[in-house]
Amino acid sequence: MTGGCVEPDKLAEAKRIVEHYLELSMVPDPVGASAHVGPGFRMIFTGGRRFGSPADSAAFNARRYRWVKKRFLRTDAALDPETGAVRVYNTGYLYGEWPDGTPFETNRYIDIFTVSDGKITETQVWNDSAEILLDRHGLAEAPL
Repeated sequence: MTGGCVEPDKLAEAKRIVEHYLELSMVPDPVGASAHVGPGFRMIFTGGRRFGSPADSAAFNARRYRWVKKRFLRTDAALDPETGAVRVYNTGYLYGEWPDGTPFETNRYIDIFTVSDGKITETQVWNDSAEILLDRHGLAEAPL
């Protein structure tokens, strides 16, 4: 830190790490993505599903989607003053195909990462997939 401000390089580096991790995850290349995670890595998906590795989430996504990618809209970063970690927020749209081959492209998402010492230690993932699936099956409480 200089003059009470976070060094921009620390925030930029955390954003670069997260975006590279996401790019590898979309291939999918869970082995390559794993190079960016630190000890004790935790991934929490919508619904509270917990995974311990990029391979776990790739296997989950392989069952939920025929294929899926992310269209990044923005990546923002902020220092957590209590821990010194950087929180990285990546938002955008999922696009791909459901298992039946139906395409989609406006499935909103936000992923929140904790980056400490150059490694991702936690990821929280939220998206509209569950709501879209409920609607497709006539179970939504209100129209989307």
